[in-house]
Order: sequence, then C-alpha cells, then structure tokens
Amino acid sequence: MTTPLRRRLAALPLLVLLPLGAAAACGGENSTTDCTLNACTVTFDRGVEASASILGVKAELVEVRGQMVTLRIGGQTVTVPVGEGERSDGFDVSVQSVTEEQVVVRISGGEGG
Repeated sequence: MTTPLRRRLAALPLLVLLPLGAAAACGGENSTTDCTLNACTVTFDRGVEASASILGVKAELVEVRGQMVTLRIGGQTVTVPVGEGERSDGFDVSVQSVTEEQVVVRISGGEGG
C-alpha cells in the first residue's frame, strides 16, 4: 500500500520538470520569448527575419509601418496598432512596444483560451 507521502514524492519530479518542458516548447529565430501556460511575450528583433514557436503555433514579424505592426500567427496575418490588440487564429495579440531595434508582442489564448 502506498502512503500519501510516497505518492506526493513520486509526483514531485513531474512537477519540477513541467515548467522546463513548457519553457522548452517556446523558442525562435531572432526573437526571445517569455511564456506562461497560456500566454507568451515575444520580443522580435527588427531588420531580420524573426519568428517564434509559441503556444503550438508559429508567430512571425512581417512588417512594421509607423505604429502598425503586421504579424503572421499560425498562418493568418494580422495588423495591430501599438498599444492595442486584435484577435487572430484564436489568439489575442497585442503590441506592447516598438523601437528601432525590437517589437514586443503579447500573444495569449489558443485552444480553449
């Protein structure tokens, strides 16, 4: 018979590895990501092809024109003004900031979100 303490200790390695698996699922090219369970903040580098694999989809920076940022999320293209948000392919997409070097975007939602 297994004691409650043994069951908890047996589950501990899974709980420790879960955040590492979630972090490993995020990544990209010419970008950095900071993800939680159902949202990611992506910082895209400008002037290069930049993309990130997040929340089960590919997010790409397509173009920046003034205060308008065009992204491709999971195959759909969306243009979002800085400081505002739009919905694309089941995700909420908001542009947090744009500089000459970087674009910071928050993407949340997805399946069941």
